[in-house]
Amino acid sequence: MKNFKSLIFVLTLIGVINLSAQNPIVRNQFSADPTARVFNGKLYVFPSHDIAVPPNTNLRKDWFCMADYHVFTSENLTDWTDHGVIVSQNKVKWVDSTSYSMWAPDCIERNGKYYFYFPANKNIADANGRKGFGIGVAIADKPEGPYFPQPEPIKGVSGIDPNVFIDKDGQAYLYWAMGNIVVAKLKDNMTELASEPTIIANLPQKGLKEGPFLFERNGIYYLTFPHVENKIERLEYAISDNPMGPFKMAGVVMDESPMNCWTNHQSFVQFKGQWYLFYHQNAYSPKFDKNRSICADSLFFNSDGTIRKVTPTLRGVGLTKATNKIKIDRYSSKSDTGSSGAFLDSLNTFNGWKTVLNGKDAWVKYNAVDFGKEQLKSVEVKAFSEKGSSLQIRLDNVDGPVIVEVNVPIGAAWNSVEAKLTKLLTGVHNLVVMLKDGNSIDIEWIKFQ
Repeated sequence: MKNFKSLIFVLTLIGVINLSAQNPIVRNQFSADPTARVFNGKLYVFPSHDIAVPPNTNLRKDWFCMADYHVFTSENLTDWTDHGVIVSQNKVKWVDSTSYSMWAPDCIERNGKYYFYFPANKNIADANGRKGFGIGVAIADKPEGPYFPQPEPIKGVSGIDPNVFIDKDGQAYLYWAMGNIVVAKLKDNMTELASEPTIIANLPQKGLKEGPFLFERNGIYYLTFPHVENKIERLEYAISDNPMGPFKMAGVVMDESPMNCWTNHQSFVQFKGQWYLFYHQNAYSPKFDKNRSICADSLFFNSDGTIRKVTPTLRGVGLTKATNKIKIDRYSSKSDTGSSGAFLDSLNTFNGWKTVLNGKDAWVKYNAVDFGKEQLKSVEVKAFSEKGSSLQIRLDNVDGPVIVEVNVPIGAAWNSVEAKLTKLLTGVHNLVVMLKDGNSIDIEWIKFQ
């Protein structure tokens, strides 16, 4: 296990870790606070990186611990590449490298340069004797780096969760949080303020609010942010006809996490004609919500420009190749009884989940499987059933045609079982995996060939 982890570390550094994902989209490390951007026709996600508290430090064991940033890319929202660390706390001159406080970042392109904005605790006090959080900028010629941090944080800014927006007239704006949400114009060099910071009014006054992310669509400026209305954060938004406001509260984008994650953090992006919401939950760490994982779901607007509320899904977005190992535990929907998911290994949650079907006709549905143009002829299922069991795979819905029946033999160990399809498949289909008899079965994946 130690050698395997070392190999993963080395491969990550040289940028060859490939992740095939549903939700969460990053499946080999904790990640949070995702900013999604489209550069050169490819989707980039810049998240923060939760880690365990290092030994021999005075850090709180029950708090956030973040030392660096990775960048992830995808061309299809299904296959993701980790390009490794782009900025770390021990390589930024002004950052207290013992603070592990590299929280939510952002990145934006201007004139062929890429500007990465990040908050961290300062190592030198200001003229008023305060250290606190500064916001720094690292600059690169390519969105995946290498990034070169500026020697000082942005003057006049004290806070966290930077977000940058460039309007159609070329004016850039910096948003950040520290008790309130604040905005200021940026100079063309993207590293200095061009106006005095202004607190954005008309936002909720009670409860924590942070993590601003502003985007524009059809002349409407959407200011989105997490807010603690009750006990944990939900995603809310306000609208305006000007990037500096005044804003008017407009609604909730996503309710409080069903996993009871105290924080959430969002970004919105249009990619290949579809809008998406990126956010985080604590799927890999259900008992400790300071270890989070980023997710993505489709986003839609009403005719009046308001945002339709997004419900978190396991399936997420993007097509899944039928010839991949399809993790049906990331189902789109399931039967009311007899179907559930569980960790394969509760001590190593990055191993993922399994699907458990227990009861006649229990089922899970997995959407958007791409069979391509070749006629695939069989399916392989990795599963076990102590009493033996029989599965059906149906097309499109619970009442859809059966394309294969798979008999899993008696045994307490995992088996890979193959069966021939009764129908040769091409194109994109939704699949339903249904338990034909009542004997309990655990399924790790299915794969067509």
